[in-house]
Amino acid sequence: MNRKPLLLSISLAAIVLIGVVGIGWVLYFRPVTVQIGSAQQDVPVQVFGLGTVEAQVTSQVGFKISGLLINLRADVGNRVPKGMVLARLDDCEQKAQVARAKAAVEQAEADLQRATASVKKAQANYSNAKHINKRQQNLVQSKIASIETAQTAQVGEDVALADLNLANSDVLVAKAAISGAKAQQQLQVATLGFYTLSAPYDAMVTARLKELGSALNAGQPVFTLIDPQSIWVLAYIDESKAGEIRVGQAARIVLRSRPNERLHGRVFRIEPESDRVNEERRVEVAFDNIPVNVNLGEQAEVYITTVHLTHPLLVPEAAIIGLRKKRGTVWTVEDGQLRQRKTTFGHRLLDGRFEITGGVPENATVVTQLRSGLRIGRAAKTTDEPRP
Repeated sequence: MNRKPLLLSISLAAIVLIGVVGIGWVLYFRPVTVQIGSAQQDVPVQVFGLGTVEAQVTSQVGFKISGLLINLRADVGNRVPKGMVLARLDDCEQKAQVARAKAAVEQAEADLQRATASVKKAQANYSNAKHINKRQQNLVQSKIASIETAQTAQVGEDVALADLNLANSDVLVAKAAISGAKAQQQLQVATLGFYTLSAPYDAMVTARLKELGSALNAGQPVFTLIDPQSIWVLAYIDESKAGEIRVGQAARIVLRSRPNERLHGRVFRIEPESDRVNEERRVEVAFDNIPVNVNLGEQAEVYITTVHLTHPLLVPEAAIIGLRKKRGTVWTVEDGQLRQRKTTFGHRLLDGRFEITGGVPENATVVTQLRSGLRIGRAAKTTDEPRP
């Protein structure tokens, strides 16, 4: 048996094994290159929500009375100042009622003049009857006139006094009639005003619901108006993210029609009742400067800044092992070697990074991207994580 080929094969296998072991040893113990994160400054914590552009002040306006629509002076998209006439109803019949009420006032004033004249006449008659009665009573005392004559004179005075009282009562009745007629006139004039529809505030017309010739019922809306200065975004925020939202916090708004434009705003109001089905909180965000030609109902993205982190150490969620209830494990580089640390976390950013609040020594750096070959105690070379 030739032993030379066998020895040669064994030698080659040993060489290969030694090579593999050597390569493995080098790969196992040589430093591994890892990305690490560094502390940053003034990092905003934001909450995201989707919403729509709405108006806080919106009104459907119509006439207080029924009638025939004969005049329209505004259309969709028009800006109308407060007090501007928007529409009118046919008011011919009501104008006749106003004229009739005016005539009734004039009639009542004439009745008052007549009643006043009657008072003067009654006063003269009473004064004359009083003097006659006085003379007759004196003559009776002197036994010049009979008692019957004196009694007749007394009756005449009493009748004249009754006539005077009646005339004074007629004056009071006439004055009351004037007051009633003037009140009726004011009512008819006020009712005439109901035939004109005016803008209740500086507004924009968003809908015209009726056209000329329409027969309207009382209270039936003709226009939908909004206050263009009250336009805001009604945003829906996940309840689990909404706990730190406060009125007055800064917000960034992105309209669907303007994806490359960043609009600034503020949290104006947080509604006290959440959506029970979607488990979302309704938050109204007001524009710092309302954009021109904004459309109601347009979809908008809202980013509300709730907190500014002054000097945070951040780690991506993908680099955290066993994340649960803001606790997990991260890889660190300490004195040039890899370690694992159980860590606590604070705020989560919209890009998926978490703020590290505890568990990492001051001299340690945090690995931000997991890779193969990570092993406790292995030497590590570090490269900085790309900034987001």
